[in-house]
Amino acid sequence: MFTIGDFARYGRVSARMLRHYDAIGLLHPDRTDPATGYRFYGAAQLARLNRIIALKDLGFTLQQVQVILDEQVGSKELRGMLRLRRAELEEAMAAAAARLAQVEARLRSIESEGRMSVDDVMVKSVAAVRVAELTGTAAGYEPEDITPVIGPLYDRLFPLLGTVGVSPSGPGIAHYEDAPEGGGAVVVHAGVTVSAPVGPLGDTGIKVVELPPFEAATIVHRGSMDGVLPTAQTLARWIDANGYRSAGYAREISLECPEDRDKWVTELQEPVTRA
Repeated sequence: MFTIGDFARYGRVSARMLRHYDAIGLLHPDRTDPATGYRFYGAAQLARLNRIIALKDLGFTLQQVQVILDEQVGSKELRGMLRLRRAELEEAMAAAAARLAQVEARLRSIESEGRMSVDDVMVKSVAAVRVAELTGTAAGYEPEDITPVIGPLYDRLFPLLGTVGVSPSGPGIAHYEDAPEGGGAVVVHAGVTVSAPVGPLGDTGIKVVELPPFEAATIVHRGSMDGVLPTAQTLARWIDANGYRSAGYAREISLECPEDRDKWVTELQEPVTRA
């Protein structure tokens, strides 16, 4: 038998919490000394305590926990519930990390106003290029809308190219256009340079298209595309200050894309005309 202090230590909870569980009928001590009122617990009660804490961490109220335990949920079912909760938490953490990256990018953009160099901006003629691409639709042009769409498209693109024997002949090229349905939605084209004939590639869903030539204002962005905002806004300020106007969404040319996203190098090519 364990004192309440020892049992709390083994269960990694507080004695105060155990007293609360006793008061609401969730976990009674194995024995209570009638003279002193001291609570004593058995080692077998750790199993119930573990289930209480696990279910509470799943988001259940203590009242719901008691109902579940009274129905004697087995270890297999409980493990399944915990795995599901873990997946939900991992998804929430990934979403929070993405939001944090956007906040940091916006903060960097604010902090760099009027100080970020535009020396690397240049206007050049971009030649026609042939790309093999997969297409999807994002709810908007914000990074939190684009990233969940373009990432899976690229994850599918390269293995599918391998199944039809087509190899990239140049960098990845992402380009965008307004979705026909409007409402701010954006069509996302995730492509890579190839030398294959124009048209569909079998039943892979990949299309080979010829992107037309255009005049572009360009700038190189270094780092994850989640943090592209300051670079894109520097390009916008240069366009506005130098007698040009934008003629559409910028293409994104992947010059270097190692596993570490913070080491990516991407050229933004924004189509421009004279204002």
